[in-house]
Formats: sequence, structure tokens, C-alpha cells
Amino acid sequence: MSFDWDHNAFYHRLVLRRLPPGCERALDVGCGAGTLAGKLAARADHVDALDRSVQMIEAARRCVGANVSCILADIGDHHLVVDSYDAIVSVAVLHHLAAEDVLPRLAAALRPGGVLVIVGLPARDLRRDWYVEIASMLLNPVFGAQFSLLRGLTGRSWYAHEPTHDVMPVSDHAPLTTRQLADLARRTLPGSRVRRLLFWRYLLVWHKP
Repeated sequence: MSFDWDHNAFYHRLVLRRLPPGCERALDVGCGAGTLAGKLAARADHVDALDRSVQMIEAARRCVGANVSCILADIGDHHLVVDSYDAIVSVAVLHHLAAEDVLPRLAAALRPGGVLVIVGLPARDLRRDWYVEIASMLLNPVFGAQFSLLRGLTGRSWYAHEPTHDVMPVSDHAPLTTRQLADLARRTLPGSRVRRLLFWRYLLVWHKP
């Protein structure tokens, strides 16, 4: 029985709950194998799923529907049309990028009233986040055991890793702590909210005025 599980997929529902009503167009930054983009497509008229990995885009194209456009590009230099998206989401990608450059570009691409939702990986900050780190370490195997048992009983995925997990570009090195990311967000996205989550993640939400 494997107790390993997908922390990113665990937070997909958290992202989806923050989509605005009547979402016409959404952007998934760093879409990976397309799992979240497929879920977005059920709630938005059209989804642009963007990733710089050829393997990930090929995997995404195999699993998404007709209202998802899979785009092979790097968000760092990809042209984004101003005021073009009702929602922009990203999970476990921002730590690969220069956040101070990317966040303003994503903000500009949102339509007024649109929402930016990012689940990211923070750098370790034991002095401030020691209680979250301890809780995550204690609960991680407990959740993993439960999900493994549920997979066996129901035949559903229950946060199992994607088949492409081993070839997905991965880095656990994050340049910013949650506090540093929150400070950056306050400067670039006034009114944004950042909070630490369990299992080595944070949540950033910003509604464009």
C-alpha cells in the first residue's frame, strides 16, 4: 500500500470554488497533464491551458475537451492580451518563475472583476510556520493511508499521482516564504489575500477591481 499522494490535486477544489459566476474565459498557468484544466472546462466557456513542457502539453491534449486550448509556451514571455480572462489559476508553478515579473502580467490579463487564484509552494520558514510544518508532517501519512484505502475500496483515483508525474518538471526549491510572497502581493496586487495551507502550500487570491 502506497501512502504517497498528490498534494496539488488535493487543492483543486479550493481553486474551483473561487471561480467567478458566469466565467467565460479562464487561463491555467502551468497546466501540466491537464487535470485542472479539464475541471475548469466544466465551469468556464473556454480554457487556455498553458505549459512550457512539450510532454505535459501532449498529455493535456489527450485528456481535455474541445473547449480547452492547450498552448505550448512559457508564461514569462508569452503574449497575454490585456483584460482577456475572467479567471487565472495556477497550482505549484509560481516558485519556478520570477513572481515579481509574472504577477503584474497576470493581473493585467484579468478583466475587471476577474479573479487570480494561485496555490504555490513556499520556502520553509520554521520560525513563523513551525506549527503548520509539524501538522503537515503528522497528517501527511494519515491522509495518504486514507486515500490509498479509498482507492482500493472505490476504484477512484483519490489523489493518486498522474501517470506523467515522473516526467513532470519538479522543483521543491521555493525562493519566497509565505510572508515574503504576501508582501510582494500587497505591493503588486492591492487587496490580495495570502494564507498558508497544510501540506507545504499557500493560497493567493486577488479580485481585480
